[in-house]
Amino acid sequence: MPISNYIFLSLALFCIGVMGVLIRRNAIIIFMCIELMLNAVNLMLVAFSKFHHDASAQVFVFFIMVVAAAEVSVGLAIIVMVYRQLHSVDVGVMNRLKH
Repeated sequence: MPISNYIFLSLALFCIGVMGVLIRRNAIIIFMCIELMLNAVNLMLVAFSKFHHDASAQVFVFFIMVVAAAEVSVGLAIIVMVYRQLHSVDVGVMNRLKH
């Protein structure tokens, strides 16, 4: 499969993730869209790694996945705590926390 297909798929996934972050107001869906963007970057790194016959980018993909898993666990814990206090996961409601 040519690398242009991987680039197109990665670009499509990243754009869907960006649109989800900008449009949606639910914190859980925003986290899912951020994960979608991270996976698009991972796909691009693996595609270029395969294209250039170099495995060093795959090490970066591993570290990105580890950081993404840690980010999700901390982020979901914060969302659960906010939900227990406010009974909502809407980002507009969470905006009141800064006062």
